[in-house]
Amino acid sequence: MKYRILTDEELQHLEGDLKAFLIINGIHGDEWEKLNREEPQKAVELVGLFSDQVLQTVYEKVRFLEHRSPDSCLVFHFGEEEQELIAIQKKPETKIDLSTINGIHEALTKAPTDLSFFTSKKDYTDSREMEIHQLIQQGAVLSDANFWNSLKEIL
Repeated sequence: MKYRILTDEELQHLEGDLKAFLIINGIHGDEWEKLNREEPQKAVELVGLFSDQVLQTVYEKVRFLEHRSPDSCLVFHFGEEEQELIAIQKKPETKIDLSTINGIHEALTKAPTDLSFFTSKKDYTDSREMEIHQLIQQGAVLSDANFWNSLKEIL
């Protein structure tokens, strides 16, 4: 498996897609139930293949991620060949909380001198989608171009 097995909740939302995937792979309803009973490891492997296929498709569409904590906000932009980072870090002695959008907005408008900024670019060391997966596993969430562009403007 390349990424991870989708959770039961995620699979419930994709039930129709999973059924189509199984049919394409020659497994129909009764056969699926039999496979689950008699060869559960093979059933898990098929769900793993389906999960990888779904996640690959999702990751290919990701352009921006962010990771927030009370002390910092990291925003990533994923291009075709490289990723860019804008990092906002609060100075240790300040009481700013960068874990919320309101906290970030307040810090940028009312206390920008209490922040430090860092930008970087790097080529992918692994596949683009694997690097996105790893960041999501570490707690990053989807972001958008508006937030990225606003930060670029500030810098």
